[in-house]
This record gives sequence, structure tokens and C-alpha cells, in this order.
Amino acid sequence: MADDFRQEFIRFAIATGVLRFGEYRTKAGRLSPYFFDAGLFHDGASLKALSGFYAKAIRESGVAFDMLFGPAYKGIPLAAAVAIALADAGRNTPYSYNRKEEKDHGEGGSIVGARLAGRVLIVDDVISAGTSVRGSVNLIRGSNAIPAAVVIALDRMERGAGELSAVQEVQRGYNIPVVSIATLDDLVRCLASDPERAASLEAIRRYREQYGVGTHD
Repeated sequence: MADDFRQEFIRFAIATGVLRFGEYRTKAGRLSPYFFDAGLFHDGASLKALSGFYAKAIRESGVAFDMLFGPAYKGIPLAAAVAIALADAGRNTPYSYNRKEEKDHGEGGSIVGARLAGRVLIVDDVISAGTSVRGSVNLIRGSNAIPAAVVIALDRMERGAGELSAVQEVQRGYNIPVVSIATLDDLVRCLASDPERAASLEAIRRYREQYGVGTHD
């Protein structure tokens, strides 16, 4: 089934300690019963596996794109790793990333790698306030290229400042799709199949009743 890799990803994130349960304060000041930190995919084996999940989500989405872009800083290794995973699957794809500060010597500029052109797929870990996406979209459009979509690891399906989630704000504000390897729905389904995770599942359900949004389809 197409959803199998999403459940596999959730189990993988739990096993590696990237997805943890307990009590964590979010940037919005909320006490979340779970925490996802993609920065903890910090060895070769886990990054290879992660990029494979990204590649599967991208292929399943059917999004048309010509190249990848990784926003500094977490998006940089992600874009490179996903480019390798796509090449292993038979699609050689150029990629680039940006510097936080523009370079005034050597090749100069703020973009490293392939020239931004055509339909650009933005690769990042999560969308929280949408600041990274905004900067990426501006860079891409400023280069006369087209932002095709954003692909992230986990969609928390949680309200931002208003009634929409950060993902929904990006989708509506920039009129581009957001593809995720997994969503909060996938996390809930995974926990529901594990009786030992009943307490975490109940805490997430309570949190979702308070801060969640509906489907992003």
C-alpha cells in the first residue's frame, strides 16, 4: 500500500529518537506531547534512509519539478541527500542551496550549486512559521524560476496564529502544494497500533482537539 512507507517512516523516526514523546514547549508556547527534530538524523545511515523516504513521497505526489533547492541551513544536507536518492532511483536532478549571507568574492552571490531555473522543488524539514519558505520563494522567483512545491518530513497539522496551519498558509499564500512524508494522521495511526503507546496517543488526541486543524488535502 502507498501508505506503508509513511508508517515505516514514523516507526523509523521513533526508533532513531528523532520523534520523542513527553512534554515539550513549542515556539508558540504550547506544551506539545511530542517533539520531532530532523537535526537528529545526523549520521550517514539515518540520512540515507531519510532521503529515501523523501524520494518516495516526492514520486508519489506526482509534483512536476526540474531541480531541488535546500534553504539554509537544515535544507542544505536534505537537498543534497534527496538528489542522491533520486539519482539512485534513476532520476538525476540538479540541486542548489543558499547562503545566509551573500558572498562578495570568488563566484559571489547567495546561491551555491545549480542555477535556479525551471520548476524548483524546495526541500526542508518542517514548516513552522513559514519564514524559510517565504525566503526560498522570493529567491526562486527573483531568479525567474518557478517554485513548484515544498516537501517536508512531518506535517504537524496544527494551527498557527490563526485558524490555518503553517502548511495551509503556505499552500494558500503561495499557491503551491506542500508534500510531506508523513502527517499527524499517520502518527496517530501508528500509535494506535501499539498498545504500549496508549498514553502518548491519548495525550496527542487531547492536544489535537485543542490546537489541531483538519485535513490538508
